Formats: sequence, C-alpha cells, structure tokens
Amino acid sequence: MVKSWRWFWTVSFSVLVSSVAASQDVVGKLRKSFLQPPPSAHPHTWWHWVNDNVTREGITADLEALAKAGVGGVQIFHVDVGVPSGPVKYYSPQWFALFRHAVREAARLGLEVCIHNCAGWSSSGGPWVKPEHAMQIVVTSQVRVKGPTKFEGKLPQPETRAGYYRDIAVLAFPTPKGELRIENLRAKAAYNRANNIVPARDRPVPPESVIKRASIINLTDRLQPDGRLVWDVPEGDWTILRIGHTPTGKDNHPATPEGRGLEVDKMSREALDAFWQNAIAPLLREAGPLAGKVFNNVLVDSYEVGCQNWTPKFPEEFRKRRGYDLTPFLPVLAGYVVESVEISERFLWDFRRTIADLFAENYYGYFAELCRKHGLLFSTEPYGNGPFEDLVCGGRADIPMGEFWVGGGAIGTCKIAASAAHVYGRQIVGAEAFTARPEEGRWRTHPYMLKALGDRAFCEGINRFIFHTTAHQPWFNVLPGMTMGPWGSHFGRTQTWWNNAKAWMDYLARCQYLLQQGTFVADICFFVGEHAPNSAPYRPDLKAKGYDYDACPAEVLMKATVRNGRLVLPGGTSYALLVLPETDAMTPQLLRKLQELIKAGLVVVGPKPNRSPSLQNYPQCDEEVRRLAKEIWGNLDGKTVTVRNYGKGKVYWGKSLEEVLRLEGIKPDFEFKGDEFTSIAWIHRQVGIVDIYFVSNQRERWEVVECTFRVRGKVPEIWHPDTGLTEIAPAFWERAGRTVVQLRLPPYGSVFVVFRPATKPFDPVVAVRRDGANAWLPEKTPARKLEIRRAIYGVLNDPNRCVDVTKQLQAMVREGRLVVQASNAIAGDPAPFVVKQLRVDYVIDGEERTEVVTEGEVLEIPKGSELIVHFPADLRVNPKGQLELLAYRPGTYEIGTRFGKVKRVTVKAVPEPLNLDENWEVRFPPNWGAPEKVKFERLISWSQHPNPGIKYFSGTATYVREFEVPANWVGKDKIIVLDLGVVRHIAEVRVNGAFVGVFWKPPFRANITKFVKAGKNTLEVRVTNTWVNRLIGDEELPDDCEWHPNGRLRNFPQWFIEGKPRPSGRLTFTTWKYYRKGAPLEESGLLGPVSIFPCVLVKP
Repeated sequence: MVKSWRWFWTVSFSVLVSSVAASQDVVGKLRKSFLQPPPSAHPHTWWHWVNDNVTREGITADLEALAKAGVGGVQIFHVDVGVPSGPVKYYSPQWFALFRHAVREAARLGLEVCIHNCAGWSSSGGPWVKPEHAMQIVVTSQVRVKGPTKFEGKLPQPETRAGYYRDIAVLAFPTPKGELRIENLRAKAAYNRANNIVPARDRPVPPESVIKRASIINLTDRLQPDGRLVWDVPEGDWTILRIGHTPTGKDNHPATPEGRGLEVDKMSREALDAFWQNAIAPLLREAGPLAGKVFNNVLVDSYEVGCQNWTPKFPEEFRKRRGYDLTPFLPVLAGYVVESVEISERFLWDFRRTIADLFAENYYGYFAELCRKHGLLFSTEPYGNGPFEDLVCGGRADIPMGEFWVGGGAIGTCKIAASAAHVYGRQIVGAEAFTARPEEGRWRTHPYMLKALGDRAFCEGINRFIFHTTAHQPWFNVLPGMTMGPWGSHFGRTQTWWNNAKAWMDYLARCQYLLQQGTFVADICFFVGEHAPNSAPYRPDLKAKGYDYDACPAEVLMKATVRNGRLVLPGGTSYALLVLPETDAMTPQLLRKLQELIKAGLVVVGPKPNRSPSLQNYPQCDEEVRRLAKEIWGNLDGKTVTVRNYGKGKVYWGKSLEEVLRLEGIKPDFEFKGDEFTSIAWIHRQVGIVDIYFVSNQRERWEVVECTFRVRGKVPEIWHPDTGLTEIAPAFWERAGRTVVQLRLPPYGSVFVVFRPATKPFDPVVAVRRDGANAWLPEKTPARKLEIRRAIYGVLNDPNRCVDVTKQLQAMVREGRLVVQASNAIAGDPAPFVVKQLRVDYVIDGEERTEVVTEGEVLEIPKGSELIVHFPADLRVNPKGQLELLAYRPGTYEIGTRFGKVKRVTVKAVPEPLNLDENWEVRFPPNWGAPEKVKFERLISWSQHPNPGIKYFSGTATYVREFEVPANWVGKDKIIVLDLGVVRHIAEVRVNGAFVGVFWKPPFRANITKFVKAGKNTLEVRVTNTWVNRLIGDEELPDDCEWHPNGRLRNFPQWFIEGKPRPSGRLTFTTWKYYRKGAPLEESGLLGPVSIFPCVLVKP
C-alpha cells in the first residue's frame, strides 16, 4: 500500500506537472471568490406586494434591509391572498410610480429586479386579454338524423365560455353502432394533463362500431353564421358533429380585481404579442434606462391554469409538423374511433405532440425571445398541470426554476429545473425556496431550521435560492406586520433575526458561487421519451447509491454526440449511460439518431422498439422502426439475451440499471460509511481538472464519516461555506482508484471537498489514536433521563387509523436516547395508502415534550443539536502545509500517515474548562414587555421563566458576564475556545467589546484566543429567538381585531388605520392569526452549558 501511494506521487509529478499551474490559477480564482462571492452568487427573494398595500417608504426600507443582509435581487408579485385591501390598485398611475421608485432604489442599492409577468402567481393573464386571445379548448355538439331526408335546422352551439365561440368544422358520418369510445379521452385529447399516457392497443372490433375516414362528409362550408345547416341526408343513421373552440375560462390567480382576467392563448404568438404590449411593455417604459440593467428579468411561475387543446392556427400548425390533415380525425376529440383504435390513438399522440410543440415555441420560447429582444432574462418554473414537456419548456428559459417546501414537498421539481439547465447549457438554476404552509411557516422559521432542506436542494442541482417570501412591509408602527396571507417562510426586515441574517446569506452565497461554476458531473442520462406531456423522473434511490443523473428530451438528444464513449449534450454535460423509457414506441428519426450514437460508442439501456407512436407516414414508419431495431438490438429479448455490442457501443435490455453500472465498471461517484440512520446528500461539479463536491449531513446529529470520492491522484481540500476558510484535508487516502476523506460533520453540517492536483508532496493522516482509542470519534456524552410516556402512529386526528406504539418505542431507548424512523416497520400499517405521522409524548430530564414527525422521517430524542459533543483533538493543515494537532485532552497521541509513519505526541496537561452556566445578567429591550435587566442564576429557556414578559418574549436579549482567564492559558501554542452549548436560535458574540461573530447553527463555538487576555474578561452574547412566543403571549390579552375562523383578518381595525397603539395592550400585530391561546411555547435563549476551554497546539 505504501509503495502504491509513493507511486501515485511519482506519477502525479511526472504526468500532472504541466497542469499544476493551470489548476493553481483556477483554484486561486475560486478561492478568492469563495471568500467574497460576486453579486451573481447572492440569493434573491420573492417580494410580494399584498392586496394593494404598498408604500414608498416601505419599498425603500425593504430594499435597504435586503441589500444590507446580502440579498442580490427581488422578484415582484402583486397578489390577492385575503389580506384587507390597500389603496394602490394594480397598474394604476400610483402603482407605476411605486414600481419606478422600486427600480431606482434597487439601482442605488445594487439589487436586481424581476417581476412576475402578471398579477397573481399563475400564469399569464389579465383584463387586457380578449376572449379571442385566451386559452381555447375544443367543444362539440351533435345531432342524430335518419336519411334519406333534407335536414334544415339550427345546430346546437357547443358550450360557450366568456361569451366567445368559433366553429372549427361540421362533419357528418354514419352513426357507429355500439358504445366503442376512446378510453381516457380527457387526458388523451389534452383536456387534462396526464404523464405517461398508455395508448389502447388495436384489437378486433366490429366494423360498424368505427367511423371510416372515407365515409366522413365535411359540411363546414354549409354552416350559416347563425348556426343553421341545410343538407340532403343520405340513407341511413347519421351523426352531425359540430366542432368548435371556446376559452377555457381560466383567469390568472390569485390576482386583485384590477389585474385579473383571462389567461392568454399559450399556442399563439399573436396573442402573446398583445399580452406583452399590455403587461410588460408598460414596465419597460416606466423603468426607462434601467430596463435591461436593473429591471432585468421576467418570471412565469409554476403553471397552474390547466390545459388548452386548440388555437386558431392549430390546423395549419398540425399539418406543418405532422404532414397530414387533422380534419377527418376531429371526431376522435369527441371520443369516436376513426378507422381503428390503433389509428385513432396515433392521431391523439400526434395531437398532443403538436400541442406540446406549440406551448414550447409560442409561449415559453416566444416569451423568452421577447424578453431577450428587450434586454431581459426569462425565468420560469416549467411544470404544472399543462399539456407540455417540462424539460423543453424549462430549456427555453435563461433561468429554469424549481421549488421546495418546508417539510420537503416539491423537491423533485428542483431536479426538473436542474436537468433543464444542464442539458440546455444554462448556468443558473433557481428555486422558489422554503415555501411553507401555514402550519410550517407562521413566523417560526429561522436559518438553522431551514439549513438541511436548503442543502438538499443544492444537492438536487439548485444554485440560486429565491426565498418564499418577503412580504412587502408598508408600515413602520407594527411588528411583525404584513404576511403573504397564511403562506411562506417569513423573510424580511421585521423578522426577529433579520439583523443577523447576513451570516446565513454569506453561507448561501459561498455555496451558490461554487455550485454555479464548471460543469455538473453525472453518470446517467434518462431519455424522457417523445410522448407529450412528459416530465423528468425523480430517482433519489440512485443518488443514495452514489450515482447522479439528468433527464433529457428528444430535441436535445437529436443534437447529442459521443466522445470517449460518453454521451455529450450541447450544454456540455456528459454521461456514461443513456436510459430509454419503458416503451416499445419510437419514431424512425429518433431511432436513426440512436443508431448513430450507439455506433459511435454509447452504452444504451432500454427495450427494443417495434413501432412508431405516430400516424405520420404510417404504416411505413413501423417497418423502418422494426428494421432499425433489429439491426441494433439483434437477438436481444430482454430475458435470456440481455446485452449486445453494436458498433463501438452496446445495448442492454432486461438488466437493472444497477447491474449495468456494475458490468460497465462504473463505480459510485460518492459513498459514505455510517449507521442505518446516517444520511449524506451530495453533488459533484468539475471546473477544468478541479473536482468540487458539496457534502451535507442531513441528520441533526454529529456524523464522523469516511466519504469515498471517485477521484484519484489529487489532494482534497475542505472549504467551509460558513466562514470562507479553505484548508487541506488532514486525513485521506486512496482505495481501489478512489479517494477516501475522513470528515466530521456537525448536526446538519456541510462542507465542500475540492480536489486539485498536488503542488508538493503531503503525507496525509490515516489514523489518530489517543491512549490507544480512536481520537477521531467523539467522547461519550452523559446519558439523559428519558421516559416515553405515549407514542401513536397513523392518522393522528383519527383514532380508528392509529396504533399505539408506546411499548415498542420504550424498548428502543438506549442510554437515554431514542432513534427511530417513522414507518410501518414499528407496528404495521394502520392506514394504508395514506401518509402517516408519529407522535411521541415524553419526559427528558424532568421536562415534558412532544415531537411529531412524518412517515419516512427519523425521530431523534434528544435531538443531536442538544447533545454537546466534544472530541479529544482536532487535526488541521496550516497555510504552510504543516500538520497541526489541537489537543483538548491530555494523553499520548499516535498519528499514522499514508507513507507508513507513526508520529507520537504526548500532551501532559490540558487545563479544565471554565463553566459559565451561572450568574448571567440578561438585558431586554425597553418597552417590549420584559424587564430591562434581570439576573439569571442559571441558564433556562425564556419560556420557563415565571415573569410573563420573559416567558413570552420574542426578539433579542443580551447576556453579559465576566470571567477570569488564568495566565497559563495565554501564550504561544495556546488556543482558547468558547462553547455556548445549546442556543435558541441565533447568537451574536462579543468578547471585551470586540465582535467575534454570528452563530446560527451548531456547534455554537468560536476560537476567542485573540480576543481574551489573562485576568478579567467580559463576555456578551446577544441571543435571538423567533416571533412565536410573543404571538402566543399576546393571545392571553383581549383581542382588538376581527378574524375569520381560518385566521384571515376581516378588516384593518380603527386603531391601526389611525396609527394608534393597540388598545388591548398587545405588542404584536400581523395580518394572519397563526396561534391560539395556550399554544406550546418554543425553547428560547441561551441554554448552555456555556464553557470556555483551552487546547494545546502541537505540530507533530
């Protein structure tokens, strides 16, 4: 092994010497911008102007606060979410003046401005959209007649909405016998969205049950403007089908009345031009010279306005794309079978395919074109309930976006956005971040609470957060003020922790900077198929096994090439495997492209096609597909014969993806060693020959993990996004062509592991022992006294669908700790096909508590963040490349290195820590309910204090006390560390009046060596909690507002309108009632244990 490692260094210096200078330049630039990220790396936020409540002063205050915190831009929405209305009506002269002011203020502060393209959040509509430019659907009516006879009558007009209807065609055909109809017509004819539609296969049916194309008579020219028809009916039973189109009736929502109207036709450029002139052109005029510079982006939020399946030019667009006239097949849209089930299903495939093409070209694509024409970017969340291809529409945007909700909802949309960005070559991948339902938002979120979820979104490919949300605060006399109705994680200047928000923003900016660099690394490309609508698969199971992936649409695959056996897309990403969807249908043109790629060396996994899905050039298209498939797949049957070489490439059919990866020798890109509950998220990017991995601990506990990276011959560095510190990883080694790095990750902790070519030899550590024991592992923490009182699993508000699991959980308690996953494995499934919850009532160290987790989540009692973990020592590599041991405990340390050396160091003594749990002076702000100054004999949660002003306090309180530092603690090779223990939730620390830092996540520790002196010192800790306790405390007082039962404010009370204090004595005011009297209070304040401890610095 030692010989192998020395060989690695020899090879590294002989082969890589020419690349070292280049990599140093890359790493140097990355390191510089990592420490001070550029504006493009800063997070943005949605900025909701709520129910016409907007003020000039509020705009300035909001933007100044956001800029000061490190936010890079805002996205303006004007919405109706049930808050009492204000005076500034949408697109009124007053509104435009305020928009103009916002853009100018953003310019002054260095912020970017984006705006949602219409009022509300979905999708593109307004009062200026005329019915003829609105989204259209096909509607029909029919008349049965018996011939021979002369029909003279008025055909019933099909359903008409918004007072608008136009005819498409009038067709007559012999009435089919029986009830044969198209199955699942609403989805197949694009009245509703359904992914992965399975066409009915052709089957023998009575000839009289279908409509023969030759029997259809086109009577369109005979229809009079008033709907009258004169026709000599031939002998037999006939159906006269009147086919037309009418608006869907969908409005943009949730919009105030002045901004609400019909949704624009998504398949018509003419309609979008008219929309643009009324919705976006006025904004460009108002922004003036700042348009395209400050006001530089337009957004289309997630699509939530349903399907349309017609546009006036649809017949000609269909013929242009599909090569045949759709008129004879229009009865299929009413459910009839024309010619055969097979032919009708193929027509419907072509019909949906054309709709998806027009959505991509004339809505998303043309919107992007108009934006770029005017110097604007185009952002969109390209998914929802419309009949389009998510990836294709996302690829039209400059910034594809996903979303993720507190609790983990919608995280799969982030993979849609990331895949679109990767395969179309977009560098920024946005996300509507931390959207919250009322029960999850309600002024209770804070940076640490959101961190793990945000890190997970990063690992899905997101590299720009756009917070949901900053509700515009028009007022200055109330706190916390405006909400976006019941929704969102409240993010803005009235948050309790806003003055400390920059520490979190700096963390996010550093993460986003690195994740915006270079190229995404993945092994697998999933082809989503040619059918429409479609989306990207979400495969967290593959990610958990160490393989990342993208999804790719047909139009991108058609432009792909193969290089060194890898699929290379125009966006620059490459993949080892292409995975086909589970279908036997493929168009000849795509199969020809696939043949080209496999011949060039690509490995493809998927079934053998045997037909085309389209009616275009049928049946010759099927013959070509079968011929090409036989040439490529040969004798593969997906059962006994499952792999075949073809050209330079290979085809697999019938083997699992995991088997294929193994057979192709593709090792996992990332792996880790931990216990059954360890959860590590990751993502990999490359910048030239530099590899960048982001690694995130998804559990709220310390993890000591061996992480294996598919990199060899490079030196790993640890880059800390919370501080900007970069350092060589002290402990790493190679194993079977990959690099293993030893990491210690705190609860929800994260780091970047950056691999660069070696610049000089370094002998990394492989083992550290103290007095014979593994010094990498934490010291054992004292057991807590834990009693499980009651535990139930199921649908918590329904006793009939719950099971008592108290005894099971009691049996799982070990040394005062419980770790359990909420799942059916505990005691069976009490409520099949329903997402369940686990509720545990318990007592820990005498304190009664309750925890609720959702099925699939892991419950840890006590939480890892409550366990104060200490290690015997730390290892680090200083800027000179020298290994340093930081010993917190005395003993003999043995450090084993990769070159086989064992370095022994004896640390004879380390002084005992100072305990600072007692005798704190705590200062509260004046006029906020609590005494201005109080003595805490011991550290307790504010919620446990007998004084109601402290018990219900929300905001920032300052803890002050003195401490003595012994003289022998200070000097060369002495380091002094402050450990605050448990903090709820953010701490700002000063020592002897000097600012040490803001600490928003565990461990709440700081090196304070340079701030302390021998003798007397002063420690000041400013601790901030959330608004929750004060909002609950105010419920103890009489109410002076009127509320709907759902929490909505009925109207602004008179005292508020007049700007007077609340007559009830309540301290807070917010526009949604989230809490009731007696609701559980949150732990708050400095909980400790607080200690100051020395460590000895040794250079082995």
